[in-house]
Amino acid sequence: MPLSSPPAHTLGWVGTGRMGFPMAGRLAKAGGALAVYNRTRAKAEPLTEYGATIVGRPADLADRDVVFTMVSTSDDLLDVTLGQHGVLSRDGRTPKVLIDCSTVSEEASAKLRAAAAERGTQMLAAPVSGNGKVVKAGKLSLVVSGPKEAYDMALPWLEALGTGVSYVGEGDLARIIKICHNVFLGIVIQSLAELTVLAEKTGVPRHAFLDFINKSVMGSVFTRYKTPALVKLDFTPTFTPVLLRKDMDLGLAAARSQNVPMPVAVAAREAIQALIGNGYLDEDFARLITLQARNSGLDLKPENVAVEDGLSGR
Repeated sequence: MPLSSPPAHTLGWVGTGRMGFPMAGRLAKAGGALAVYNRTRAKAEPLTEYGATIVGRPADLADRDVVFTMVSTSDDLLDVTLGQHGVLSRDGRTPKVLIDCSTVSEEASAKLRAAAAERGTQMLAAPVSGNGKVVKAGKLSLVVSGPKEAYDMALPWLEALGTGVSYVGEGDLARIIKICHNVFLGIVIQSLAELTVLAEKTGVPRHAFLDFINKSVMGSVFTRYKTPALVKLDFTPTFTPVLLRKDMDLGLAAARSQNVPMPVAVAAREAIQALIGNGYLDEDFARLITLQARNSGLDLKPENVAVEDGLSGR
């Protein structure tokens, strides 16, 4: 939805994958003067329908007021920002604010933050919670840390991305929050798979069990929007096991550095590793239910019933 009076900022966006594309689209639809870079240009081209322009290199966004990045890994982030043709590679031409929405390590974020400061760019860490469908429904949430001045400047655009923005302070505090969030994601999906299989093996249809959970105090946005995948066994990827393992490993590394025991997270991480070891690399991480059922002697079948994801029609 267009902002009633969008700020007169020029915007840049790097990364139009499953999350980046709909997020960039929301900024364009909100009235942002948006220029976009993606490694595969064709994946960004549809954004021109909403008024965005496509550039050939991240460095072509150096003159933008605010540049967002949404990429898969720490190495990708450092490449598109500090690499030969990165957003911060041009002498004397850098954005006022760089906002990274990726889930990356605290070390990579700190390195980028220091390099940005040397070039006169303020950096915000703004990792997100949700998937592409959540973005389209306007239900994305963001946790943000960095200079308060930069946050205040960027807030209208951050709010245009979804429904909830939480400012948690200076530096990279948002990074550890998002890493904890994604570790919780791994724990919850494995627990949900285990209990759904247990209920089904005793004779309860998956859709009935999940309907009850979703209506109970244990239900959540997450359990609701994962219900169709678990019921229909449609594992079209929103987030892959490989990416989830990466985030589990980041969380466990942070726990080791702080001497925090994480026994439940370790078990969930190993279940995700087993899923990858069985060749499930590019499907949705809800595939964990398949492995759980196999280990339980249960042959899962898709249930052809109508179930809601809690997002449709919003």
